[in-house]
Amino acid sequence: MCGQDLLGIVLTINHIALPLHLLFCSKQGCYNTNKADLLIFMLSRLKAEFHREGIDITKIPLTMDSWFVSQPLRERLLRLGFTKIIIAGKSNYTFTIDGKKQDAAPWKKDLVLHHPTWGIDVPAFRVQGHSPTFGSMVLFFFQKSTTHSYYLMNFSQVSMRGAEIWHIWKQHHLIECFWKILKSIFHIRSMQLQGHALYTALLIKVFAYLLAIRLQAHRLFSKLTITHIMRHLSRDHDLGTLLTAHFHLPFLAT
Repeated sequence: MCGQDLLGIVLTINHIALPLHLLFCSKQGCYNTNKADLLIFMLSRLKAEFHREGIDITKIPLTMDSWFVSQPLRERLLRLGFTKIIIAGKSNYTFTIDGKKQDAAPWKKDLVLHHPTWGIDVPAFRVQGHSPTFGSMVLFFFQKSTTHSYYLMNFSQVSMRGAEIWHIWKQHHLIECFWKILKSIFHIRSMQLQGHALYTALLIKVFAYLLAIRLQAHRLFSKLTITHIMRHLSRDHDLGTLLTAHFHLPFLAT
């Protein structure tokens, strides 16, 4: 998508990622729309829509990538009613821990991570730190491999245990997989349409993703990845016949 980024809010339910709101915005530049403003707009709209159905989405924890990090955004999310917010930290943020002040990058090397414990299946270390930007907060350092360490910042109103922070962040992996699937399998980066047509093309991609998720629930496809399912369909099946066979509904072929 030349010149545009895709900003999205994705909900995870039973290990399935479901997109709730997707919005195109300009890439970084002098005319770039403030993505934090767009995010607040999207969340406010979703909050109102869910409220009409009697659902309070502010009770659902939020996870975000590191580019969202800012104190104004944190305050706006809290005012919107969200109480559990976990954000990936940047390596150049500075923290004071036990009286020593340095960037997060050397902290990731200096801190000794504990072996996996109950509720946390990776080496990790939860610690109280102080940021010149964000004030006092809980930091959660963890190691995904022997060479890569990361950390999370607890932007929540309450101080959470390490196991709770990790349980919330593990859902973020499903969201990352969703974006990778849209990029690698459904090739959203190659879309060249403009205006509303671009959203139409995106809707087709999302429908294809949701169809593949539904197919995985059937025994015939249950052991296949989405990549294998899409290859299987394109090679061996007529889509209309497959939909009729598995969903028992007539579909118009175009």
